[in-house]
Amino acid sequence: MKSRIGYCAWIVGVGQFFAVHVVVESAWARPYSWARNNISDLGNALCALQPDPEPRYICSPEHGLMNASFITLGVLLVVGIALAGGVVWRRGPLAAGSRLLLAGAGVGFVLVGLAPADVNENQHVLGALLIMGTGNIGLLLAAFRLTDRLAGAPRWGTGLLGTAAITAHGLFLTGHYLGLGMGGMERVAVFPLLVWALAVGVHGLVRRPDSRPEAMSAQRLAQPLRR
Repeated sequence: MKSRIGYCAWIVGVGQFFAVHVVVESAWARPYSWARNNISDLGNALCALQPDPEPRYICSPEHGLMNASFITLGVLLVVGIALAGGVVWRRGPLAAGSRLLLAGAGVGFVLVGLAPADVNENQHVLGALLIMGTGNIGLLLAAFRLTDRLAGAPRWGTGLLGTAAITAHGLFLTGHYLGLGMGGMERVAVFPLLVWALAVGVHGLVRRPDSRPEAMSAQRLAQPLRR
């Protein structure tokens, strides 16, 4: 039950984030662009021309809703790691490090929500670095320590998502957007973690408990006793 609550936390956290993202961007008088605008632009408190890192005019009427969504996402990511971590990761220091780094990404989302970029830039940047830095490293490490229930495609997918996110973060920091735009490359650096949390959460909820390897082993051991 505890792990299922953790899975639900991931699903709800990521789901509400994308839903609020669409609602908040639709409130912009000037069209919001996934290519030209950062995700954080949705949470800026003031209307102003932002020169860095790319010139753009920012005015987000529903910035309070977006910042609340950032905070909610961060909290639910950490809750999911705490409650479902024992059945998603194997034991060991590498698994513990992966969980800690991913929890750092959750803290990063909270910091981003509490400190919009035009209110407290230093705290906001710290939050962004936790999301795209430690969070993506934690995602890549998770590929090596997932339990057997996430073997095969989920494990390979985790590694691919982690690699893509880390690469995109480096390209984003160096201003190489490969035709995706500043906002597009930022999303390639941020969204893999969210896609992973959503996919693992759904996988954990729909997977039949009695199909787990440990459950099957217990059934086989019990058969001689029944005879």
